[in-house]
Amino acid sequence: MDIRALGYLRLETTDLDAWRRYALDVLGMVQATGTTDDTLLLRVDDRAYRIAIQAGDSDRLLAAGWEVANAAALTEAAAELEAAGVAVKSADDAELAERRVQGLIHLTDPCGNPLEIYWGQAQDHTPLGTPYGNRFVTGDLGLGHVVLPVPDIETALDFYENLLGFQLRDSMKLPPQAVPTAAEQRDFHWMHFLSPNSRHHSLGLYPGALPPGIVHFMVELETLDDVGRGLDRTKAAGIPIASSLGRHTNDRMVSFYAQAPGGFQVEYGWDGLIVDPATWVAKEITADSFWGHQWNG
Repeated sequence: MDIRALGYLRLETTDLDAWRRYALDVLGMVQATGTTDDTLLLRVDDRAYRIAIQAGDSDRLLAAGWEVANAAALTEAAAELEAAGVAVKSADDAELAERRVQGLIHLTDPCGNPLEIYWGQAQDHTPLGTPYGNRFVTGDLGLGHVVLPVPDIETALDFYENLLGFQLRDSMKLPPQAVPTAAEQRDFHWMHFLSPNSRHHSLGLYPGALPPGIVHFMVELETLDDVGRGLDRTKAAGIPIASSLGRHTNDRMVSFYAQAPGGFQVEYGWDGLIVDPATWVAKEITADSFWGHQWNG
């Protein structure tokens, strides 16, 4: 299957105003054309939007959108999924118009996480005009990365690696106390990092359950100063810092984590590792970070 990148995220929130303040005033994203009183669309590059947040009765992930190259690739993906026994549903015209794409299928992974595979997203050719001059790293690498909760870690890894075609980049053993919602308690639990492109990881698989259906998502900035200024804005806004500034061992990202509205986190980072998929060798990392990333629970 020829998935190219994490294209977008769709979220539901019980506090759209809080998300509006957080995304625009703190993260430095830009409100996109098509935003309404009950749906916030966010730009970080030349795509019509990368994140859609709609008002609702719960805080949860509505879908992670994965991009393929064209209509033929989407047809092939649907056929491969159906041959593997995965139920797929084609989007109707209203859904295509809402998502600003030309083709789309809905499905869920083995742990029930909602996914969309699509092609042909519209662009916005107007200048981005971020409020602080900050720039995001996207392009062929996609939006960034998302970490999904998958209590059945072995089945989920098989699905993403062997069916969707993601490349396993690294794995890490988590102690039982780091996975209180594991399906069964073990001496340790594997967490995996994968990608369909040269970004070190576009997807993380966390081996436990989490009510919002998302652990965190990451956006990458072009400069360290962009991240530092974002950290200052986060603190000034009184938003809890979930993890202090640090550098990860796997993707070398310098980042911090903040609590987002809705019970999960956003990672704000710089200098993520770009790999050559043809020569990459999957490894076990034995520490989360080289320095920093002090977690606050």
